[in-house]
Parts: sequence; structure tokens; C-alpha cells
Amino acid sequence: MLTEPMPAEAVEIAHKQVSLAAEDLDANAVATLVLELADTWGVPALWGQVCRPLLARLSGHGATEVAVEHALCEGVRVGLDVYRREPGRPLPTGGVLLAGAEKEAHCLGLHALTAALREQGRGCLNLGPALPWSALTSAVYRARPHTVVLWSQTPLTGRAYRLVRFARDFPLLRVYGAGPGWIEPLTGRAGHLGTLPDAVAACLAVAPERDAHHIRYGSVPYR
Repeated sequence: MLTEPMPAEAVEIAHKQVSLAAEDLDANAVATLVLELADTWGVPALWGQVCRPLLARLSGHGATEVAVEHALCEGVRVGLDVYRREPGRPLPTGGVLLAGAEKEAHCLGLHALTAALREQGRGCLNLGPALPWSALTSAVYRARPHTVVLWSQTPLTGRAYRLVRFARDFPLLRVYGAGPGWIEPLTGRAGHLGTLPDAVAACLAVAPERDAHHIRYGSVPYR
């Protein structure tokens, strides 16, 4: 994994290029820049030093800024999704399941984690945004992962007590909350991932040859 940070000059240039493409509402140009930067500096540096700061600058006030934000988000999403993806040759999920918390519509962080894992030759099962708790439970029974990462962007969706309860109901799982929405402490079996490198390390902690499909979860009704 590329762990060296981008130099300040490279960050400044990247910010200008990506910002101009987003202001032109050119999501394809944003995606192209995202791919180039990921190839050069790696996904963690791209996400932490370029994508997150640019997204944080947009307050979403006014029609023009909303349009720019959408172009930026779409370009980042597309760039991350196609990075090192080989059609017809999917990577094994490796026992890692990613999803957005219930009613959470913003999950670019999951796309970043998926791309960062792909960068390491590892796959995952990304179920996307706004997965209801009951559906997450069903997915665990069906996919039998060893690691679950649940993304929350805002405190409205980061229900810590629900994640703690979920982790308690599935003691064989390694359960993590990721994203800025988890403002309440995660206790017990549920942990918090504060950065993309932390999330990648957590997902890679279990060797890929350890197939979680031997796990048989007991009948735990989700409350």
C-alpha cells in the first residue's frame, strides 16, 4: 500500500484541477483526474488529501453549489469504482461486507475503501447506501462474512446503540463503524475506524485464505 503523503505542491495542483472540472460540471473529467491521482499516489492519499477536503468545502447552499457538489461526487464515485477493476475477473470478497447505515444516502467513503482494498488485490461485498438493519442481518446470514463495516455520514444515521447491539448479536463478526456520523462512543464488540488506512488495515487483518463461509451463525432475531 502506498503510505507516503502527497507533497503540498501536488495537493495544491490536484485541488485546482479537480475543482475546475467540478465547477464545469464535468464529472468525466473529475473521474479521469481521480484515476490519474490514484495511480500516482494511491487511494488513501487521494481520498484523505484531495477528495475529503474538496467535499468538505462545499456547503450545499445555493443551486450552483449543489450542482457542483453533485458533479464532484459523481466523478469521484466513478473514478473510484473503475480504478483497477477488471471486468470478468472479480476479486473474491475475502469475507468483508460493506454497507451504508439505514437511511444513509452518502457512501463515497465505502467506494474509497472498496478501491483501496482492490489496490491491495482484495475484494469485498459492497451493498451500497441506506441498508436497513434487517437487510444487513439477512446479508450476514447469506454471505457469512468475518468483517462488517457500516458507513455513517451524519449523526442522524450513526446510531451507535444499534451497531453495538448488532455486534453483540453476532459475536463471531468483527464489526466496525466508519465515517463521521458515529459521534457517540462505540463500545463492546463494535469498533470505530477513523481513517481510510485504519479501515484498510482492519479489513486486511484476516488472511484472505480464511474463508468465512464455514461460519454458521445461530438464530438471532434482530431486535
